[in-house]
Amino acid sequence: MSGSGNLMDFLDEPFPDVGTYEDFHTIDWLREKSRDTDRHRKITSKSKESIWEFIKSLLDAWSGWVVMLLIGLLAGTLAGVIDLAVDWMTDLKEGVCLSAFWYSHEQCCWTSNETTFEDRDKCPLWQKWSELLVNQSEGASAYILNYLMYILWALLFAFLAVSLVRVFAPYACGSGIPEIKTILSGFIIRGYLGKWTLLIKTVTLVLVVSSGLSLGKEGPLVHVACCCGNFFSSLFSKYSKNEGKRREVLSAAAAAGVSVAFGAPIGGVLFSLEEVSYYFPLKTLWRSFFAALVAAFTLRSINPFGNSRLVLFYVEYHTPWYMAELFPFILLGVFGGLWGTLFIRCNIAWCRRRKTTKLGKYPVLEVIAVTAITAIVAYPNPYTRRSTSELISELFNDCGALESSQLCDYINDPNMTRPVDDIPDRPAGVGVYTAMWQLALALIFKIIITIFTFGMKIPSGLFIPSMAVGAMAGRMVGIGVEQLAYHHHDWIIFRNWCRPGADCVTPGLYAMVGAAACLGGVTRMTVSLVVIMFELTGGLEYIVPLMAAAVTSKWVADAFGKEGIYEAHIHLNGYPFLDVKDEFTHRTLATDVMRPRRGEPPLSVLTQDSMTVEDVETLIKETDYNGFPVVVSRDSERLIGFAQRRELILAIKNARQRQEGIVSDSVMYFTEEPPELPANSPQPLKLRRVLNLSPFTVTDHTPMETVVDIFRKLGLRQCLVTRSGRLLGIITKKDVLRHMAQMANQDPESIMFN
Repeated sequence: MSGSGNLMDFLDEPFPDVGTYEDFHTIDWLREKSRDTDRHRKITSKSKESIWEFIKSLLDAWSGWVVMLLIGLLAGTLAGVIDLAVDWMTDLKEGVCLSAFWYSHEQCCWTSNETTFEDRDKCPLWQKWSELLVNQSEGASAYILNYLMYILWALLFAFLAVSLVRVFAPYACGSGIPEIKTILSGFIIRGYLGKWTLLIKTVTLVLVVSSGLSLGKEGPLVHVACCCGNFFSSLFSKYSKNEGKRREVLSAAAAAGVSVAFGAPIGGVLFSLEEVSYYFPLKTLWRSFFAALVAAFTLRSINPFGNSRLVLFYVEYHTPWYMAELFPFILLGVFGGLWGTLFIRCNIAWCRRRKTTKLGKYPVLEVIAVTAITAIVAYPNPYTRRSTSELISELFNDCGALESSQLCDYINDPNMTRPVDDIPDRPAGVGVYTAMWQLALALIFKIIITIFTFGMKIPSGLFIPSMAVGAMAGRMVGIGVEQLAYHHHDWIIFRNWCRPGADCVTPGLYAMVGAAACLGGVTRMTVSLVVIMFELTGGLEYIVPLMAAAVTSKWVADAFGKEGIYEAHIHLNGYPFLDVKDEFTHRTLATDVMRPRRGEPPLSVLTQDSMTVEDVETLIKETDYNGFPVVVSRDSERLIGFAQRRELILAIKNARQRQEGIVSDSVMYFTEEPPELPANSPQPLKLRRVLNLSPFTVTDHTPMETVVDIFRKLGLRQCLVTRSGRLLGIITKKDVLRHMAQMANQDPESIMFN
């Protein structure tokens, strides 16, 4: 096997557009790396010539950190603005602030002088729509009016969002993470990270989250941060002219996106490493860390949650967890794994149906229908009416003395004299039982509606709905265990750690563990998930329960299928993505996969010095291959190198414009010296500079296991198959993907990107 040597021998006189790629093509990682090494070598040698060149080399070295700083600042600012706008628009569905209509409910009541602590949600400045329009706050007519206004606002927000996406930026829909993973693996999707996508995704994200649909803003925020990364990397030639270097920036931008989505900078870096990145050198790790830090710092300065904290769901539990509780935690892990499997299968089946039937032709109608159903069913239940983030926050909370939530409606002991923080376990009151059946209904509704919501033509994240499902299930289990411990404290499992009058079970902790389990079941994250969860809640001493639940949910979900939701969507869309986690264990050889196969026409090749410009142009016109092997002659088939289609086209076009005497009959040669030609023949065209003299080659008896590994680890586009130096065939990335699909008993044509 041969690696990639100096490919840059054709850059002695570069022409425009050389080295760029067409849309929906894969980049050549080896070549990009080689180009960057050459660029770096040139800058280093020039830096010794003058003080100005030395300053330029310093600026070049610092440009990476400058890009990270800019990404962090912009991503943090956008996240803060999105959070503030979502707060206001979510409350707008229920009422409006009279003193300043741009205040959310909470801001409105905190600025009011007439607000008391007990009735902190009620203040004269905040009016529900029924009070404003018909001057009634109670009664059936007020309820119906509020109900209608809620539905109308939700429909308006959703309609605006889907229309903006359709008209201005079709790529702004979905979560964005499957596509980001594919782009980071070396695929080119032009416009996916463009300025329009950034603008529309930011605006529509606010609209869809405010509409009350069962989706989150976390996944789309990764897409938004990557758009910022793409924008800033286009300002520096080091990144704009090298697709490999640009992907290092995008990896770090993904980390900044998670950092601001959850207020979890370290979790963001680990998420980028574990979940989205394909090539993650140590340098990118440090830069991701810096970008995540700047983004988190910017968000903290904006302070969108008004609690001077980065995190959404800060919790303070006052009791430790006990060994016996690991059993319910592991059960929640099993639930998370089962829900993950159910969700992926149903969602993929529905999305496939959308792609293959008439349903896909009416995206606006689909969004309107799902929004209407969501709003109609959600309003009567207080747990589905509010925003999902608020719901999770309430489910995570521990019941303190000042809590007014229904979930904290316990029967108090009148003789209780204890510090405020450490309230003992108490019997559940009416409010808790009401909350339990409302939560059960909310859980069923969330499970069903999320399956149909994720994948519509609007920005939609999956983190928050998955966490909500887990948090509801977890809180119900937690209350169950708490009541069991209170009524049966003499049982052997409770006797050692749960005395009467002690505070031993924290239902909020179960909600937190359940949320982690469900998120793990859907995405199959482990390490980054646990770190995100404890950064998100500040619950550092609960790492072990979180780890137990995350690992269990991954095991259970993996038993039914190895794919997480993002990999499943990558396969559904047929992106050419070679997953590092997939194992290839079949005993096939390169000769079984290479083309041409028996009975197919021979391989299209170029000879080193016997083809005319017209011959090559005809070959390019008649085929749609991305490149052609160059051989000594048709008879010997000895391999010389490989020429990319796009560069041949550009080189011929350039030569016709700039060089005199180049006509259709001119002979093209790839050697150092021109071939011997008759006296009256036209001027030959030298194309050695577009020839890759060291294409990657394997022999025909190389096991496919090795070939798949080479494609994965080196990010190849194609690899030539030889025997004793003679060219036999070619294997492209698509051939590898087709072969893997065939070996897994799937339809090989279904995986190709259309």
